[in-house]
Amino acid sequence: MKFRKFILQSGTEINLGKDAESNDELMKKFKGKENVILHTVAAGSPFCVIDNLHPSILDISTSGTYCARFSKDWKNNKKDVKMSIFTGKDVYKDKDMEIGTWGVKKAKTKTIKKENIEKLMKDISEEGKKK
Repeated sequence: MKFRKFILQSGTEINLGKDAESNDELMKKFKGKENVILHTVAAGSPFCVIDNLHPSILDISTSGTYCARFSKDWKNNKKDVKMSIFTGKDVYKDKDMEIGTWGVKKAKTKTIKKENIEKLMKDISEEGKKK
């Protein structure tokens, strides 16, 4: 299964699901592990896994911005996006949960500002023009 992959300025790689099936595969891969995972508080976003067991605050914030950028919350509202932050040890899946849906035992929340998402989208667009 292919995931969206991005390399942050720190060199840390992040993996994001593309749809319900890839979100499920990504969570199965990291369930029970200590990796930091992000997902919007509202349903309809990729799960974003930081491939670094000790990410910086900047890496977490930047990863949240990528996650928010691909979320339904952002696409529908174009406003600040609330993000849940947890680890693979905090996720579970009951047999009656739909594909791509996972429960979280405990999470912290962070707000990703609209202007940060817009800046990321501009930066990605400009990077694509350079290639």
